[in-house]
Amino acid sequence: MVKHGLEPLLERIADALDRLAPPAIKSHSLEGADAFIWHSNPEQLEPIHNVNKVELDLLLGIQQQIKILRDNTERFARGFPANNALLWGARGTGKSSLVKALHAEINKKSTHKLALIEIHREDIPTLPRLLQVLGTTDRRCLLFCDDLSFEMEDATFKSLKAVLEGGIEGRPRNIVFYATSNRRHLMPRDMIENERSNAIHTAEAVEEKVSLSDRFGLWLGFHPVNQDIFYQIIDGYVERYGLNIDKEKVHAEALEWSMTRGSRSGRVAYQYIQDLAGRLEKNID
Repeated sequence: MVKHGLEPLLERIADALDRLAPPAIKSHSLEGADAFIWHSNPEQLEPIHNVNKVELDLLLGIQQQIKILRDNTERFARGFPANNALLWGARGTGKSSLVKALHAEINKKSTHKLALIEIHREDIPTLPRLLQVLGTTDRRCLLFCDDLSFEMEDATFKSLKAVLEGGIEGRPRNIVFYATSNRRHLMPRDMIENERSNAIHTAEAVEEKVSLSDRFGLWLGFHPVNQDIFYQIIDGYVERYGLNIDKEKVHAEALEWSMTRGSRSGRVAYQYIQDLAGRLEKNID
């Protein structure tokens, strides 16, 4: 009778303990796709079967950056040491396009060799957990964060600093981290200048802010292209997509388009090509 009366109580205690227990670690597979997006809530690696990318031979005006990053990425894919890379500079100059294009090029030579895993800026605090997940696989993983930067009162950069060099555990050998940013030091200049003017130990305070970018072994700068390179980019797209239009007319329209946008870049060139293809009723996908 006593035993029977305790059963409901014991069941409630067991249910309470189940709720207090940490969630079971999910199994994350890197099979079935070459690209994934990391989601932290709920925790999952979402496979991406069609990556939005630009062909590598259409990325003009950044040949030196392509060579350096290609060498680093190929060494990593073959199982040799490679550096984390920070691609910084003007908007629309091909930073993220280069990362995705190199990933596609390497996997074209050897299927499923390299996994591209994108982590969003807002999920950076869960990066240590993602490294744990990826560290359990033998597959080489290119971890990618697009448009990485930090604002005032944002302390996330402190945790990222430790992750990039791996802390006491060390960064898993099958992972390399690439990030793009419009800022060389990943932080606004006024944030750094504010430390110089207000901190008690100004040198130490500034060093803490700028040392994050030092965790990247490669710094690759991207700058606005000149007019000749801009025309070459336009011509490359016109030829690739078979757009039947007079070359001089294309150049004149593209120049006017770039002036309305206030810059010359690969992104501006592609936006013009999209407009041109639409007017010519030509699909370019």
